[in-house]
Amino acid sequence: MPQADVIIVGGGLASLVTAYHLFEHKNVIIFTKAKKEESNSWLAQGGIAAALSGQDHWHFHYQDTIIAGADHNDERAVEILVQEGPKRLLELVETGLQFDTDQNGHFHFGNEGAHSQRRILHAGGDQTGKAMTSFLMEKLYGHVTIVEDERVIDLLVADGRCIGVRTKTGAYYADAVVLSTGGCGRLYSFSSNAETVTGDGIALAYRAGAAVTDMEFIQFHPTMLYVNGRAVGLISEAVRGEGAVLVTEDGKKLMESIHPQQDLAPRDVVARAIHAETAKGGRVYLDISMIKNFAERFPTIAKLCETHGVGLQDGRLPVVPGAHFLMGGIQVDLSGQTSLAGLYAVGEVACTGVHGANRLASNSLLEGLVFGARLAEVLKQRGSAEKGRRFPFVKPNSVKSFTGSLPDKGQIQEIMMRYVGIVRDERSLATARKWLEQFSIPELVKTDVTSWTEEEITVAYMLITGWLITTSALKRTESRGGHYRSDYPTEAMHWKKRRILRTKEEFFARIGGTA
Repeated sequence: MPQADVIIVGGGLASLVTAYHLFEHKNVIIFTKAKKEESNSWLAQGGIAAALSGQDHWHFHYQDTIIAGADHNDERAVEILVQEGPKRLLELVETGLQFDTDQNGHFHFGNEGAHSQRRILHAGGDQTGKAMTSFLMEKLYGHVTIVEDERVIDLLVADGRCIGVRTKTGAYYADAVVLSTGGCGRLYSFSSNAETVTGDGIALAYRAGAAVTDMEFIQFHPTMLYVNGRAVGLISEAVRGEGAVLVTEDGKKLMESIHPQQDLAPRDVVARAIHAETAKGGRVYLDISMIKNFAERFPTIAKLCETHGVGLQDGRLPVVPGAHFLMGGIQVDLSGQTSLAGLYAVGEVACTGVHGANRLASNSLLEGLVFGARLAEVLKQRGSAEKGRRFPFVKPNSVKSFTGSLPDKGQIQEIMMRYVGIVRDERSLATARKWLEQFSIPELVKTDVTSWTEEEITVAYMLITGWLITTSALKRTESRGGHYRSDYPTEAMHWKKRRILRTKEEFFARIGGTA
């Protein structure tokens, strides 16, 4: 019976940070459904925010995070993020992690949207995520078992406790299971996310009975490179931080009269402005003509443009918004504990409330760094698994055969983008819900997927997660942060701290069934 002290599902930064602080104390296994480099963390072009300059202070960072989050944040979570972040960052620097510096050897601090100070650290220009994850992978080499191309298809639950995971090859048991699978960006046709990020972790937790929250808050990154009707890759917000501006086809500055911070306004504001321009048939471009040595400063973006035939010499990059980050997720406390004993979550898949209704730029890598370390401290205190300990046998879910049909991934992505995208209303959301529910969501929640193909499992879990987003968006009758309702365009302050929860019990009660 394969077992470990801790099983971590997912291979991004939050996962690696948790393992890094644990491996000297616990036997850790990491499962990734693809190669370990195929994560949002590896792709992260933007930097990591921390109040480290002499002109900055954690309280400024705190205020910026709350303002960007539309005052929906958990204040204590934000305090922890901005106060512990610099310490955790410098710990890695002291062990060899290198960030970009100026000619005097001091950190080079960049600027990004909604930040009041220059506090963004980068590594390799626009390769910060790759630099941080590869650094941690080197530190973990030989100390942690990383199982690639092994998809976790279910959580094992016995007597109200998560005791392991099931993969296509069998069951693995542990004293603690950590979900660190990232968000759900690939539920949308336009997305900055890695192809693997399809909301698996949310669906796994929900099927196991864990509560999820704030699923309506999806952040759309304003600037995806737009070529031949497709969003083909991310153009980092750091480009606007270095002076690039959004312009319409006739050269008019798009953001000039929309927000005081103009092109560096919060992402939800900029994304809606671009969406409004394209909805009336216009095109939006990012004017980069003022940035010297663009290819050297942003090598990843330069290569992306070259690959897709977009010339930097034109000085204008065609852009469109794409699904980027989930602010909600599996409900956790400030130590990563979910509502299900034995199950923890960290990173984008988890919701501590730290991001509120809209994540502040470059706070995502910081979240993984801070809350991964905090989770590890909690797991260190747990007793190690007894060698040869006997775990109870857990049967797969109760529905043996799924009687419904399944759509393909592209259909789900089109429905989510069209009806549950940047701008929403009751009619569009109800249309999406009706479409999703034709695929027998109650059965999908309970179905044994052991014999299903990888594609079938992906589609089923996309449907479950898409339904959670859609129904949560219907319930929040206000506009706040990443959730914008054209039929309720203003914030309703009585909703300020109300979180929308979804549990299996609530779901089955609504449809008149039983869990």
